[in-house]
Amino acid sequence: MDDHFGLTTLLVHGDDEAGAVPVAPPIEPSVPFASPDADTFAAESNRPRSDRTYRRYGNPTQSRLERALATAEGGEAALATASGMGAITTTFLALLTGGDHVVAQRSLYSGALAFLQDIAPGLGIDVTFVDQADTNAFEAAVTPRTKLFVLESPTNPLLRITDLQAVAAIARRHSVTTMVDSTIATPVNQRPIGLGIDLVVHSVTKSISGHSDVLAGAVIGRRELIEKIWHTHVVVGSVVSPFDAWLALRGLRTLPMRAERQASNAMAVARFLAEQPGVAKVNYPGLESHPQHELARRQMTGFGGLLSVELADGFEAAKRVVNAVKIFRRSPSLGGVHSLIVQPAAMWAQDLTPEQLLEAGVAPGLLRLAIGIEDAPDLITDLRSALSSIAAEAATT
Repeated sequence: MDDHFGLTTLLVHGDDEAGAVPVAPPIEPSVPFASPDADTFAAESNRPRSDRTYRRYGNPTQSRLERALATAEGGEAALATASGMGAITTTFLALLTGGDHVVAQRSLYSGALAFLQDIAPGLGIDVTFVDQADTNAFEAAVTPRTKLFVLESPTNPLLRITDLQAVAAIARRHSVTTMVDSTIATPVNQRPIGLGIDLVVHSVTKSISGHSDVLAGAVIGRRELIEKIWHTHVVVGSVVSPFDAWLALRGLRTLPMRAERQASNAMAVARFLAEQPGVAKVNYPGLESHPQHELARRQMTGFGGLLSVELADGFEAAKRVVNAVKIFRRSPSLGGVHSLIVQPAAMWAQDLTPEQLLEAGVAPGLLRLAIGIEDAPDLITDLRSALSSIAAEAATT
């Protein structure tokens, strides 16, 4: 489609096919496809990324999702996978080999961090971790063996921001590929390819599908890079199901409206929490108090639906809030229509020691709020009631 159309129009029509076709795309569940003759079979079998031979190689429903995702991010091509970690792991395996070096920011999704810390060394891949706020640290860490910069912006759960344009410029000077996890931002609020990033990764499970009923991932970028990743993907086998691809495509149509509502709600909630006496800190890049607010304004068009809040009274106070809320659901994930709440220090206690949690910036009293599309006054009332109940409880003890 003409790239001068607005994003919502592109997401509604970006996967359209020529000719008389159903307005709602069909689901193609078949694993193998039959060809009418030997020549057609040979042609399909030898065509890169054929979606009409065997589902591990591609699927028509998956192809439609990939076209829409590439359009959403302004990339040449996309590859849909069975999960966000499927996209991340397949990309790592496709682009890295023994002897290579990676520069990664310290604050990353836990699955990506686990691969780089626990699996990469066994494959002979060296990793240097740097502070994402120190752009110069990326350049200082580059060696002749550096092949990949691994980024995430904003991060979960502290909403830290990476200067994507500056880091991409460093990478280009050293012929290093850049990959950013932009799940929290979504293509509505941030388009990293336009800032010079090579590859954008999404957990499609989150905001893109938007209804907590899909498990899928995607990587978007230049065609030659996506083709390289696809060849590894065929071997790894992290294949998205046609039904999940169809649901994700359906969710993608309404992403701009949902993202705008979630960002508006998140800003209202963040401003409310910032004024509460029991709150030590609110992490939301849309607030002027966020240390990287100006950077966020420069590279994002909206600030997203995720925020975190640190309660002054610590772990038990945060736990009481989680128990007291009525609208917020006690559940992991983010980006769906429901508002969710978790206490990271409790959720990650089995994987990290208290010292490791503090080193990662996860205070005992931290709460992560994934804001949905409910009415903002209702969310604020729910939080006000929960905070009041713990204040009343503290006054009686």
